[in-house]
Amino acid sequence: MTKVRSAPGVRGYFPELAIAAASFLYGVTFAIVQDALDHTTPMGFNLLRFAIGALVLAPFALRRPWAGPGRLSTDTFRTFLLGGASLGVIAAFAYLFQNVGLQHTSVSNSAFITGLFAVFTPIVEAIVYRRFPRSGIILAVIISIIGLFLLTGAELSMSYGDAVTLVTAFLFGCWYVRTGMLANRYDIFGLTTVQLTVVALVCIPFVIVDGFGTLDTGVILTVIFTGIGCSAVAFALSAWAQRTIDASRASILNLLEPVVAGVVGYAVGERLGVTGYVGAALILAGIFVAERGTHDGTDPSVDPADGVAPGTSA
Repeated sequence: MTKVRSAPGVRGYFPELAIAAASFLYGVTFAIVQDALDHTTPMGFNLLRFAIGALVLAPFALRRPWAGPGRLSTDTFRTFLLGGASLGVIAAFAYLFQNVGLQHTSVSNSAFITGLFAVFTPIVEAIVYRRFPRSGIILAVIISIIGLFLLTGAELSMSYGDAVTLVTAFLFGCWYVRTGMLANRYDIFGLTTVQLTVVALVCIPFVIVDGFGTLDTGVILTVIFTGIGCSAVAFALSAWAQRTIDASRASILNLLEPVVAGVVGYAVGERLGVTGYVGAALILAGIFVAERGTHDGTDPSVDPADGVAPGTSA
């Protein structure tokens, strides 16, 4: 038996719109985050950003029960905390490897290789759920990754920094799958608050060693904006969306981020060139392929064997 989705309409696209909104927030802040990192240490920036995000969500989380609509009989407050902590640890080390990689490779290579989470996510998902990704996802990944390569202008080489950044892509693939496994079981506000808190805690030892750098007005404003928008709001939106969207589709939809960053760059005078615009168009085409058929009454992310989509409970 397959799982029947709600009738098509604006409400039926809310999960996709939620991820698009999160990607928009990431994309529009890309340039100002780069500027901020010229003055502060990466882990110092992350500590402040994720601590602010956790503080913003904490009041909402404390007013709500920790359990979600898909709570399992074995779930307890302890498993809730461990689940959120596992997401935090994965995210923290993904950002750590990304920062280390950036010190040894170009920004374009880092952007492209990090975007390979769209390749790793269906692989991890296939291992966890023991089923081969559907053909539409495979095609969407191929189209999107070619587009990402053209958009970022990455080079076909593999340096030490590239290899380290590849670990980031794998960890983000694990993060998408893990989020899909927990999103229905626990409250989104609580789960995201625990996750952001753990990311901030993991950053503390690195900040003790490297410090914060220079916290000028521009850095502080960027930290506040990204802490609220890119951490509290975007992380919560993504987790909520993965209650109904499988991890593979979510990862492909998040490739909107570099497209948005490119549009913002155009607005401030940067030009991608013909290759870059072709790449952006291919990413959008890949997203269209990933979404094709998902609102026609049946959800292709559902395993026909049990009729349950990833992230839900039987």
